[in-house]
Amino acid sequence: MENPIRINVFKNGDHSKSCVLSLSKSSSFSELMETLACKLDMSTVQIMYNKQGARVLDVDVLRDDDTVYVGSSLTELFAGCNGLARTRNQDFITLNIGGVHVTTTKDTLTKKEPGSMLATMFSQSEDNQWFSRVDQTGAYLIDRPAKYFLPILNYLRHGQLIIDDSVNPAGVLEEAKFFGITSIQPRLEQLVQLNVKPTDYTPLTRHQISLSLMTTPSNCELRCQGLNFSGADLSKLDLRNINFKYANLSDTNLAGANLSHVNFERADLSNSCLDGANMMAVKLVCAQLEGASMKGCNFEDPSGSRANMEGANLKEVNLEGSHMAGVNLRVATLKNSNLRNCDLRGAILAGSNLENCDLSGCDLLDANLRGANLEGCAFAMMLSALHMSQTLKS
Repeated sequence: MENPIRINVFKNGDHSKSCVLSLSKSSSFSELMETLACKLDMSTVQIMYNKQGARVLDVDVLRDDDTVYVGSSLTELFAGCNGLARTRNQDFITLNIGGVHVTTTKDTLTKKEPGSMLATMFSQSEDNQWFSRVDQTGAYLIDRPAKYFLPILNYLRHGQLIIDDSVNPAGVLEEAKFFGITSIQPRLEQLVQLNVKPTDYTPLTRHQISLSLMTTPSNCELRCQGLNFSGADLSKLDLRNINFKYANLSDTNLAGANLSHVNFERADLSNSCLDGANMMAVKLVCAQLEGASMKGCNFEDPSGSRANMEGANLKEVNLEGSHMAGVNLRVATLKNSNLRNCDLRGAILAGSNLENCDLSGCDLLDANLRGANLEGCAFAMMLSALHMSQTLKS
């Protein structure tokens, strides 16, 4: 007579619903299933798998101390066994992203972006537990497109943003916004902008103007009239003699650039940075410069040529410390501007609006202020006395 064997049985992989059964090898498989249904309080037992994942169809394949998992349906059994696997190995998680199965770790989803939706979904905190439906294999179901989600998952794994040429960065950006992955969004926004097909109105870049500069002699006029350079970084470039008439240079960085003899007539330079730029004999007639920063600019040309800023809008411009001797600012608007410590000797300010300007420490020797609006101006520590006769100077 054969000795009975002992098997460990789990109902749908649940530790709380298990039993140890003594089994005679002479028993039939159907008898075993009926016995298990009775022991585990189940209406019926239809399937059995061993711990290696193979389906058991015969009593003869069972050995002493084997572990098996039983269930009334394949869905219930797989879901339960996956739950058991998650209990045993809390680090790894399988996601079903739009039909694509991906295995990763909780640390990957929670550590790099602890404030993201993914971190909240898979946090081990009892206050942040998230419950989701699972598929037949127990993978968490997430209804998002996999091709846009996978670059984000790889970024969370190693910190590098890698996107295949066939994947649109705009789609990845939308997934980053949806899941709250904030650290990657600025880079994705840059890629989206680079991916936009250029039009006739797309702003030109530093690279494009650099190529033009390399093929144009410095004493020749490069025609950029009416072009859009908005937001470009043109700092420290040699831009002498270029015609930027009517051009859009708003928010452009021109700090330290050589702008000698440049024509900015009626150009838009609002909110641009021109700190330390060389602006000898520059032409800024009726140009829009509101909110620009022009600290430490040099407008003085040793040859005697004068910068022309007649009629320019210089509201709230910072010109502190600029050398502006002889500059033509006739009927220009400088309301609320900072002209501290500027050299304005011989400058033409006739008819200009200097309301609330800070002229502290300025040198206004021989400056023409006839008809200028000086209401609210600050004149502290001026280098030369301001005589009333200057307002009558022709």
